[in-house]
Amino acid sequence: MRVLVTNDDGIASPGLHALAAVVADAGHQPVVAAPSTDWSGASACLGPLEDPDRVSVERVVVPGVAGPDGGELVGYSVGAPPALISMLADLGGFGPSPGLVVAGINRGPNTGRSTLFSGTIGAVLAGERFGLSGMAVSADVAVTGGTGAIGAPGPVHWETAAAVARSILPWLVAAPPRTMLNVNAPDAPLADLRGVRPAGLAPVGGVRTVILGSDDTGLDLDLVANDEPMPDDSDTTLVRAGWATVTSVSATAAIETDLPVGEWERIVRGGDGSR
Repeated sequence: MRVLVTNDDGIASPGLHALAAVVADAGHQPVVAAPSTDWSGASACLGPLEDPDRVSVERVVVPGVAGPDGGELVGYSVGAPPALISMLADLGGFGPSPGLVVAGINRGPNTGRSTLFSGTIGAVLAGERFGLSGMAVSADVAVTGGTGAIGAPGPVHWETAAAVARSILPWLVAAPPRTMLNVNAPDAPLADLRGVRPAGLAPVGGVRTVILGSDDTGLDLDLVANDEPMPDDSDTTLVRAGWATVTSVSATAAIETDLPVGEWERIVRGGDGSR
């Protein structure tokens, strides 16, 4: 199966390369297409683009992953956010359309409400619109180089998140179309991983944005660890306790709500139902 491998951290991320290796080792053909720059926090956006009528694409070698002929694997550095890359792949922009989308391995947790903003998950959501299943994979590592409570980024145990993704991939390939999973792993040696658990989304994310200061020209921001209490069975709590978590997620859908549309219509028409 052709599998799109993308991310929001950019084409140079070791996490992306580790996930491409997982796909190749499982006997599938990784189609590596990722942003040329960091699009973290882009959610499922499709722009903005430097040129709205053209997306820049550059062929690049993917380190540490063999191509289908045994030589170097060539991927694509794309001047676009991950959701648009996913859509372009579905439209045949990088060869025949893929049968699955995997995104990551993201540097930093995508848990709780943070999933709403994740470009990693945005790529999977875009694939779902074309009938594809997908998996977003993240490692719970430092995500700030500033002065926040999380500390500065350092070496990452990519192998732990990769091993979890490798165990899930065969199930996902056989799952019904439009199955979407959000996977998070602790940043710890694989030997220290406590196991894999299903988890609900925490009511808040594992990190939060704070304003450090402001002046007439802008706001100074940082990311810090979120210390709000969370349910014991939530993804944030379990990952912090050393578990890898798997959460089944869905795209935005309409829900039934008793809306007073009749009243709104009367207001639109001038209050008396006529115009």
